[in-house]
Amino acid sequence: MLVWITLTHLPTKVSAYVYQPFGFVSAAEGFIFLSALFTGLIYFRVAEKDGYAAMHRKLRMRTLKLYGYHFVLLAITFLVVAKVAATGSRPRLLNLLDFYFAAGPRRAVIDAALLIYRPPLLDILPMYIMFLLFTPFLLSAAERFGWKLMLSGSFTLWLLAQFGLRQAVYSFSNRFLGLRIPVNEMGSFDLWAWQFVWVLGIWLGVRWAKGNLPLESWAKRVTIPAAIVFVTFLVMRYTVASKVGNFEPLFDKWHLGPIRAINFAAVAALLIRFQSVAKPLAIRPFVMMGQASLQVFCVHLLFCFGGLALVGKNTSEVLGIAPGVAWLAVSLSALLLTGHLFSRKEKPKRKSLVLSKA
Repeated sequence: MLVWITLTHLPTKVSAYVYQPFGFVSAAEGFIFLSALFTGLIYFRVAEKDGYAAMHRKLRMRTLKLYGYHFVLLAITFLVVAKVAATGSRPRLLNLLDFYFAAGPRRAVIDAALLIYRPPLLDILPMYIMFLLFTPFLLSAAERFGWKLMLSGSFTLWLLAQFGLRQAVYSFSNRFLGLRIPVNEMGSFDLWAWQFVWVLGIWLGVRWAKGNLPLESWAKRVTIPAAIVFVTFLVMRYTVASKVGNFEPLFDKWHLGPIRAINFAAVAALLIRFQSVAKPLAIRPFVMMGQASLQVFCVHLLFCFGGLALVGKNTSEVLGIAPGVAWLAVSLSALLLTGHLFSRKEKPKRKSLVLSKA
């Protein structure tokens, strides 16, 4: 998922070919879902072993760690990237930070620190942080009231998001709470919709921790319908994707439209059913990057900014073939190096967790 996100975000000719190549599904769904899955698995085990108070404490520390990385990215963006963008010679960087220049650095920094202002490319990590913030309360509430209520509530929020919940909350906040920022500057992702992916991932992670996650049998039962859905949406993706007209909300990425949710479920079922086919991809470089996913994600953003700076004045231009290949090679090498450095440090901790649980 990290490599896929990187190939999509870097301004090269490759980006056009890797953006949603498997239908109406992107790496973002997989990244958020897998993050939630392992969060549910790990921290439910912590709650079982050390109690819910310890789980709350450790999740708060994890959230603070993520916020620290996000703050560093903001500092680099506002102190370095903004200065380059201000010269006017890098319009694609300038477009990323238009609110920063319109509202002024002081207000932009405060709003960004409060996770209200979420510039393009810097909006996935704040979403991750906010989801982590409510996760300990979700786990505690699920233990007390049951997962049916949690899942029903999450699904209801997702459904309301399809009918404009985000805009309604924004209008209320703008009118009564003095929120003074355009809604499009609060991140592309509709959190009211995307929380459903997170809650599902947490629920499945908890079931995994309990030894009650028969994914293989589930996937086996839905293999044929999942294959039909996958093929149908794959064909639609390359034939009528640009002609959906009034049906566009069903396919919308930012509000996680119904078609996307169904497509993601179908792809996930097929990957589980035929995991032996995908297993050869679990090579050591990918494993290391996965173990250091937070650091790798942050480094990929730095190379995205660098690529946009290299593009030049044409806002629709991407790097040429030779420069693009070179920048891809440099970027992926940096991600691999980051994975190598940080996965080593985390390996003993992960090993002790597994051994203590065993």
